[in-house]
Amino acid sequence: MYTRKNQRNLTSDQRSRFVQAVLQLKRRGGYDKYVKLHTQYFSADGETGLRVAHMAPTFFPWHRQFLLVFEHELRMIDPDVSIPYWDWTADRSTTSALWDDDFMGGNGRSSDGQVMTGPFAYGSGDWPITYGVTRERYLTRNMGRPDRPIVLPTAAELNDALKIPTYDTAPWNSAPGTQGLRNKMEGWVVSDTKGGYLHNRVHQWVGGHMIGGSSPNDPVFWLHHAFIDLIWTRWQRLHPKSGFLPAKPLSAKDPEHGRVISLDEPMPPFHVKPSAVLDARGYYTYEEG
Repeated sequence: MYTRKNQRNLTSDQRSRFVQAVLQLKRRGGYDKYVKLHTQYFSADGETGLRVAHMAPTFFPWHRQFLLVFEHELRMIDPDVSIPYWDWTADRSTTSALWDDDFMGGNGRSSDGQVMTGPFAYGSGDWPITYGVTRERYLTRNMGRPDRPIVLPTAAELNDALKIPTYDTAPWNSAPGTQGLRNKMEGWVVSDTKGGYLHNRVHQWVGGHMIGGSSPNDPVFWLHHAFIDLIWTRWQRLHPKSGFLPAKPLSAKDPEHGRVISLDEPMPPFHVKPSAVLDARGYYTYEEG
């Protein structure tokens, strides 16, 4: 078992080792399969077939397994590496150390959004975008979305979400009528002032490649989702009697039958059930603070 740490508490060596492991995986040709996988399983309410990664109860467990598989590959390169988390309720500025030249690099330039600094800048030659929804070969960001400004979620907003006692509810999708932690955290209901609830708003705030199914093209994706995973862990501690829902397969008469995975059904492509990853302590712990 290993520990995931807040990125702000990493030493210079730990920051460097994480970056170098990610770059090495990219050079080996192993990184882009995660971009493709995330894009492949980015299905929406209006589409037919199974929803598993987004707009569905399995949002949390699917991404937990997704991070575990990715993290395993990083640790095969460097066994001392784990995915750090970005607490965006605390590190809320474009000048945060998160965006330093030795870590995630900075914002995209105003003309085309191209990230020009840091280890993932296209100019370094180490981070070509090979799979995405646009043709740009360079990583893009548009922090804060200046044309329609938004701000990162606050600690108060996160605390309100953590108070929700139910994990998820029918119709188990992104509609406003779907109550519970999962839909509140995932954040598909968009407002003009905030740009969505929590998880989605962070993607929108970073902008560029972080918007859409190919968002793992931006390595900050992993730090964002490590924090989402920690939030689920916090919620589980606060509501120990409130488990994953739906607990049983949906009835054949249910409109969402065949579209939603229940507690003990396997999640493609991992063939891992949500019940198998409810407790992360068998894999890692979080160092909070």
